[in-house]
Amino acid sequence: MNDIDRPEVLAEVNAAFDAYERALVSNDVATLDRLFFDSPHTLRYGATENLYGYEAIRAFRAARPGSGLARTVTARVVTSYGDSFAVANIEFRREGEPRIGRQSQTWMKTPEGWRVVCAHVSWM
Repeated sequence: MNDIDRPEVLAEVNAAFDAYERALVSNDVATLDRLFFDSPHTLRYGATENLYGYEAIRAFRAARPGSGLARTVTARVVTSYGDSFAVANIEFRREGEPRIGRQSQTWMKTPEGWRVVCAHVSWM
């Protein structure tokens, strides 16, 4: 159990997650693409789409409108397991949206840094 939530690993994952969140709300597509693992095994289930593989995720981001992405994170839990695997879960709100949003991400440390290998976004 000593490998769960090691402070140095949590700091790395939280920094990667913070970079993702900044890129998301500012529609920095290049950074969003960089933070997803470039693999056909990577997947993202969105609020209205199921994307299998990095190329499908990249194409979705390139075509998505860049407005209405601002959100407020209302709950956040990041847990690391060992030095190369972590999960990040948040709840969020968007102005004018009565529902609570949820996002889960599985992060893996690669030679290039922390990358999302699996993501899920949904509304309650």
